[in-house]
Amino acid sequence: MRKLKSLSIFFPCLNDGVALTHLIPKAFETAKKLTKDIEIVVVDDGSTDNSKDLLSILEKKYPLKIISHQKTQGYGSSLIDGFKHYTKEWVFYTDGDWQYDPDELPKLVEKITETTGVVNGYKINRSDPIVRRFAGDLYNFILHQIFPIPIYDIDCDFRLIKRSLLQKINLTSKSGSICLELVLKLSRANASFAQAGVHHYKRPYGKTKFFNFKNISETFIDDVKLYFKFVLWSR
Repeated sequence: MRKLKSLSIFFPCLNDGVALTHLIPKAFETAKKLTKDIEIVVVDDGSTDNSKDLLSILEKKYPLKIISHQKTQGYGSSLIDGFKHYTKEWVFYTDGDWQYDPDELPKLVEKITETTGVVNGYKINRSDPIVRRFAGDLYNFILHQIFPIPIYDIDCDFRLIKRSLLQKINLTSKSGSICLELVLKLSRANASFAQAGVHHYKRPYGKTKFFNFKNISETFIDDVKLYFKFVLWSR
């Protein structure tokens, strides 16, 4: 198994405390097989359940750093804040809802070469309701027709990124558009991408927080802004 010099593990959290009580131990045990130098970062984006209490318990057992938002600021804000607090050579992040399994992190690590800067997962058999699968596939298809996207699956939040590359870019999208902005700006920073298939599972706890009018409209507006910046103004 390929090894890493050091690794930051990052989870955004919005009422995902129960899932994280399983995810953080799994991620830590998997990471120990890859490196001895590990940190875990969680950005709690204004959770209203018992996530704060559960994270406080986990903080006593694991090398965990918790960043808390007093109010929910959006998925993009969580990623931006999380990326500010990593200190290790590689940064791995995935969502806190447990639709991806951190046990599959070695699949990303095995794709690293001397030139690789980003390893992005792509979903195998997306386990969402049919409406969400259709909407996700349509969104992914449309973005690939418009933007120079170097990966298959723009919405697969199972990513391993070299710290030196993240330090070169400035992210601003506070909505779900952050994923598109992240990949486009990493590509513009001359990142070399690799990809690996990972499984996608049904949420074991809670409900999705993204599929509502506010989040979808904010993502659409931010995507349009990225279109002007990366397509129209770059011609």
